[in-house]
Amino acid sequence: MTFNDDEMLVSPTDSGSRPTPIVPGRVQLISINNNTVPLEETKLKVMLELTGGDSSNDRPGLDLVAVLDVSGSMEGEKISKVKTAMLFMIKKLSSIDRLSIVTFSGDARRLCPLRQISETSQRELENLINGLKAEGATNITAGLKTGLNVLNDRRLSGGRVVGIMLMSDGEQNAGGDAAQVPVGNVPVHTFGFGINHEPRVLKAIAQNSVGGTFSDVQNTDNLSKAFSQCLAGLLTVVVQDLKLTVTRIEDESTIEQVSAGSYPQSKDDDAGSITIMFGDLYSKEVRKVIVDLLLLAVDKERGADVLEITYSYSTGGKLFEAPPATITVSRTGTSLDQEERPEVLTEETRLRTARMIKEARVMADDSKLDDARDKLVEAQNSLEDVVDESNPLVEMLRSELQQLLKLMKSQEIYEKQGRPFALSSETSHDRQRFASRGDVESLRLFATPRMDKYLEQAKSFDEDPSKPLPSVDEDVKEEIAANPLAPIVGPLTFYIQAAIQSLQAIEKIISRGL
Repeated sequence: MTFNDDEMLVSPTDSGSRPTPIVPGRVQLISINNNTVPLEETKLKVMLELTGGDSSNDRPGLDLVAVLDVSGSMEGEKISKVKTAMLFMIKKLSSIDRLSIVTFSGDARRLCPLRQISETSQRELENLINGLKAEGATNITAGLKTGLNVLNDRRLSGGRVVGIMLMSDGEQNAGGDAAQVPVGNVPVHTFGFGINHEPRVLKAIAQNSVGGTFSDVQNTDNLSKAFSQCLAGLLTVVVQDLKLTVTRIEDESTIEQVSAGSYPQSKDDDAGSITIMFGDLYSKEVRKVIVDLLLLAVDKERGADVLEITYSYSTGGKLFEAPPATITVSRTGTSLDQEERPEVLTEETRLRTARMIKEARVMADDSKLDDARDKLVEAQNSLEDVVDESNPLVEMLRSELQQLLKLMKSQEIYEKQGRPFALSSETSHDRQRFASRGDVESLRLFATPRMDKYLEQAKSFDEDPSKPLPSVDEDVKEEIAANPLAPIVGPLTFYIQAAIQSLQAIEKIISRGL
């Protein structure tokens, strides 16, 4: 069956024309590295930070598919919590967004095509949600495939943000292994609901997509809050198809390794370059990349270009390619025993901690719980050696390790709570993106300002779903009112940096001529 009946967008009469997007400056790039290195062959770490700009009122529309488990185990309080979480989402969307609802039990059903959000469709969508009933088996594969078909068969697709939010509370017992379903370029965000879900499958589904996350929602009261965090990201996508390319400088440097989590990398050996594909980037999200360089020996003191950096993205269907930026260092005659930059050390600490959490999880999966706990204690001890111990990131890592240690008190506790916590932690670190780990509120690693706002809104909505809820357009207006220059700061910064880079390039040409 094909699903090419998605609703075409009709502009509300009172909406006015949407502003034309300013394409440059939606991502800010900074580099952090030691600027002075010795003449002999040496290693250099360069950390690159890509940060999404402020949210604006020219955001692209969202095509979202909610894939909901309505199997028999969802009966009672669970299905009630799903309804509340979905009602929150429906109320947050605006007229440039579209929503489709897919349910699955023994098989999958698409309850509606992609519907443009309006007062009428909101009421109809809410009626569909309120009519959900739980019965049957758990066929995650059918639900996932149907959700993907809804997006892949669209008539209207250009320049739009897409996403699937899939939740399940149980083990798949029909339809084959959903972890083997190819998902293409659609980000799939999965939610394990309650204590009997199958975290390894849900994590694998998210990991198969670009930018997808797996959230562990142990407490059924937290589903609205967990959904709100994912929605806050999808409604603040500032760029799509973000790609970063780093290229060695011939006769000066060699790229030994690029650390960028689990994002896909492609290598061009002839050009000496590596490209990382990040997919979508949310407002105020950060992607940190560490490039390990080997600098070749030189015979005299001089400035040296050691790495070229380019990045590109699309927004509103328009492609933007930033001009190349170059990392330059000073080669000196003495071998310096330099300390690594604190920012680089902190990021390496995070990467090491995430790696040790994964190692502990593998040990616990192999019933080696004592070894797993020892590994987590080792990770805790390594945090004591960090130079910037007061850094909020270090505090969050310490809290993450403490919580996971508690969930490894026994094999039974680990199987029910520790494993899903560890897997959601892995996907969060791999993506550098927020994912709920049991408790949505205590661990806020990678959360964005909009996520913090929606967390409070979801808590209030859970208490009283009848209270008015601001739309996403009202959220944007509030943010712009608080910081009216925010939408133009990114473009202005970009143009200033481009001018500086041009002057520096001219200065290099002149100095070489002399």
